Amino acid sequence: MAALLLPIALAPAASPAPEERAPTGTLAGQLLVASPEMGDPRFDHAVILLVRQDKNGAMGIRINRPVEERSLASLLNALGDTGSEVAGTVRIYSGGPVQPEIGFVLHTAEYHRPETLDIDGRLSITSSREILRDIGNQRGPAKSLVAFGYAGWAAGQLEDELAHHVWFMASYDLPLIFEEDRDKVYDEAVKRRTQAL
Repeated sequence: MAALLLPIALAPAASPAPEERAPTGTLAGQLLVASPEMGDPRFDHAVILLVRQDKNGAMGIRINRPVEERSLASLLNALGDTGSEVAGTVRIYSGGPVQPEIGFVLHTAEYHRPETLDIDGRLSITSSREILRDIGNQRGPAKSLVAFGYAGWAAGQLEDELAHHVWFMASYDLPLIFEEDRDKVYDEAVKRRTQAL
C-alpha cells in the first residue's frame, strides 16, 4: 500500500473561506452507518462522518477503514515535502472511493488553520501539509485521523438513500471517532443509530 500513497497530494478539493463552518440545519457532524442491505461492497459495514450536506450534495469521511500505519516524515516526503523534521506515526484511513489522491485530516476543533472547515463545533477538517507538520511537531490538534479519499453524494442522492434505509444516522462522541478499536466502530455506531433496522 505504501507505493499507492506516493503520488498522493494533500490539498483541499475546494478551499473553504477562513472561519467557514458547515451550514446549520444539515446532517453535518452526524454518522452515517451502512445498513445490512447496503448493496455497494465499497461501503459494507461503513461508518462515515458527514462533513458537509446541503442542497448541492454531501461529503463524508469513512472512519473505520484503516489502511496502514506510516511515519509522518515518510508521508510528508511522499507528498513532496522533503526535509521536514517531524516525529511520530499516523494511521492512514481510506476515507472513501472519491478522489483517493486527496488527503484530509479530521480533527478536534481547537486546532484551526485558514483552510480549516469547522464541521459542528467539536470536529473540523483540514487539508494541508501544514497540519501534518504541526502534528509531527506537537503543535497539532489534540486528536486527529488522516484519510485519503472521501464519500460523496450528488444533490438529493443521500436523502434518497436515507429514505430507502440504505444508511442510518447515529450520533458520535470523540472516543468513537478517534480512540475506539476500529473493529468495534461499526457495532458501536449501530447501537447509537436513530432509526430502527
